[in-house]
Amino acid sequence: MTKNAQRLSQVISTFGPGAMVDLPTRSVVIGGLELWDMRSGSFSPIPEPRLVARLEKFLKDQKRLPQTTNLSLRTPPVDHGRPGQMPSYIAAPVFPAWFVCDQVESTGGGLRRRRLVRWQDLDTAGGRRRFVFDDGKKSDTTPIRFVCACKNGHMQDIEWRWILHRSEPCHNSMWIEEKGTSADADDLEVVCGCGKRLAMRQLFIAGLLGDCRGERPWLLDRDPNGCNQPLKLLTRTATNTYFPQVDTVISLPSAEDELTKLVESLSGELANVQSVSDVGPAKRFNSKIKAALDSYPDEEIFARLVRMREGAVAESGGSAKLAEFDVFASGRTEIGQNSPTAKLYAQTLPRDAWLDSGSRLDLSSIKSVVAVHRLRAVSCLYGFTRFEAAPTSADGELEDVGLAVHGAPISQGADWLPATEQFGEGLFIHFDEAAIAGWLAHTETRARHDLLQEGYLNWRKKFAKPPKYPGTAYTLMHSLAHALMTEIALDCGYPSSSLKERVYALHGTDGAPERCGILIYTATAGAQGTLGGLVGTAPRFSQILAGALDRARVCSNDPVCADHEPDDHGGDRATHGAACHGCLLIAETSCEMRNTFLDRNLLVETMSPRCSPFFCFES
Repeated sequence: MTKNAQRLSQVISTFGPGAMVDLPTRSVVIGGLELWDMRSGSFSPIPEPRLVARLEKFLKDQKRLPQTTNLSLRTPPVDHGRPGQMPSYIAAPVFPAWFVCDQVESTGGGLRRRRLVRWQDLDTAGGRRRFVFDDGKKSDTTPIRFVCACKNGHMQDIEWRWILHRSEPCHNSMWIEEKGTSADADDLEVVCGCGKRLAMRQLFIAGLLGDCRGERPWLLDRDPNGCNQPLKLLTRTATNTYFPQVDTVISLPSAEDELTKLVESLSGELANVQSVSDVGPAKRFNSKIKAALDSYPDEEIFARLVRMREGAVAESGGSAKLAEFDVFASGRTEIGQNSPTAKLYAQTLPRDAWLDSGSRLDLSSIKSVVAVHRLRAVSCLYGFTRFEAAPTSADGELEDVGLAVHGAPISQGADWLPATEQFGEGLFIHFDEAAIAGWLAHTETRARHDLLQEGYLNWRKKFAKPPKYPGTAYTLMHSLAHALMTEIALDCGYPSSSLKERVYALHGTDGAPERCGILIYTATAGAQGTLGGLVGTAPRFSQILAGALDRARVCSNDPVCADHEPDDHGGDRATHGAACHGCLLIAETSCEMRNTFLDRNLLVETMSPRCSPFFCFES
């Protein structure tokens, strides 16, 4: 991989349009979809009708996609490295446009001064890597660490000359002056040759940076709707510069005939087919469609396509997790087909295959364990935020963030979204909903529920449109999923960061838990399946569960962790009961809720006097 290349999954999950990336000599912002090289052969359509229907309905309801536009999913452009062929690319404009010279000018008193220069002032003969001083000496440069942005996602360079002089004209040189070795904002000052200076810490004062102009450097334009939000200081390499919004679904098996399977696999290429008369040209101009469907009549192809779309649209109005849970919890001995091309293949294990008769743990609340030998997960990027991550919905509903994130779109009007498909394996655990409902009715559980909900009410104040409270049943299963992932990683050899969760805690209209389960899976791009280590833990599931719960009894930060109550805390800690980095918190790339809504006091008895354990060890 070259220095300026990214993996497909990185473009979707970390470095999508609007994100800043450090290159060896400059910093760039990933360009919007119009700046991606999407010529024929540089990308692949990704067929996933359920996800397309969900996103298309959501974006049209939000008036972010024209009603006549048919959405499709595509991979980011892939560079195949073929000799003599221009490589595929994603254009990334230079940002920020202010640089600091590496050459230090000593001013005495322990102060160091570095020249502040613009991108256009750099030496073009050297590939804009160096700045040439008046005496002919050259200095390498580094992109400045500070930019500014607004809550609408717009981003721009800090107008250094303006913040120093306001309306006073001045054309003197400027420097960044630093003391100490920490490079903290408290140790930095912006200095002008005219004598004006400003401490960097003052840039945190509200209003000092001025109002936003609606600049969108990743789209090379300004927001046509304008913007008058106050600008806030943003450190270029900080984690709060970019929060991608990604929706993921697990592909479900199709129990149809061969033609339906072919049409479903080609649904991306057939996205613009809206009538029988469109099928013929699609065959004529797309060799892949012609090779697969040429022997079938156009009428039958279109009929299968309409049936598939209608089914996807019918599901798009509800949670994506609903259909997935019903498949995993169906109780069928075999789910899907055991073939290399199958999207999903799983087996519901007999109870005696995973239950340890000698276990001291009461496992009557677990209905079934499903070994998922093969699964396909499709993830699609549909927006982003800055400063604060948008809240995540526990029931699988889409967040109110789409192609436009408060005026910060990832494109100017593209009819497709970037996506990746990953293949792997997993383990699904189905809980007895009646047992969970009975546990929720206990006096101790209701008291714990009140504490958790009070913390949620405090946490939700920071959101303009907060998510719904996921429920204490969700917090229970979410906590168990984290405990299990840590234990499974120790048992099967997968690093815990490669494991992911999907928690199903769906409630009925009366608020009672209706569908409860956990899917722990691992998936990688470009490979059919994995090594089988995760599925291999299924026969030992009762021992792994007992080990995970036994570890949850005590945390290295106890008694502080066990006694933590979420009611009066700020930030994400307001959603936590007994949970910290010593016990339940895991890598955020593995967690579907960004490590919120966790409490091991719901799992087992801890040293806290205010716990309500769902699982009990027999003495």
